[in-house]
Amino acid sequence: MVVIMLAKMTSKNQLTLPKIVVQAVGASEYFDVEVREGQIVLTPVRIQRGDAVRGKLAALSLNQADIANAIRWARLPSSTSVLSGSPANDSTERHAVRKPAARKKAARRG
Repeated sequence: MVVIMLAKMTSKNQLTLPKIVVQAVGASEYFDVEVREGQIVLTPVRIQRGDAVRGKLAALSLNQADIANAIRWARLPSSTSVLSGSPANDSTERHAVRKPAARKKAARRG
């Protein structure tokens, strides 16, 4: 389906999309904007809401402690120790753990 219509840009660089165009692609609050060979291409983007993310985390049986541990681990320098234990059990026992990228570099050197 090809729809060609006229849209006017306001002095504040705003465009109003014609209703038929919005109906053709579905209503969206956000768009990816791309310039391709002198044309502006708008692609609707569906932003996932917090409820969707929480639903995925619940389906994976992840809890707040698991997420906090993962964030703490990701922020550590590659040679630093990390708090570990099972993801659901926030143990204070320390173990030396390298980030995956550090392991790959070590394997290449080895």
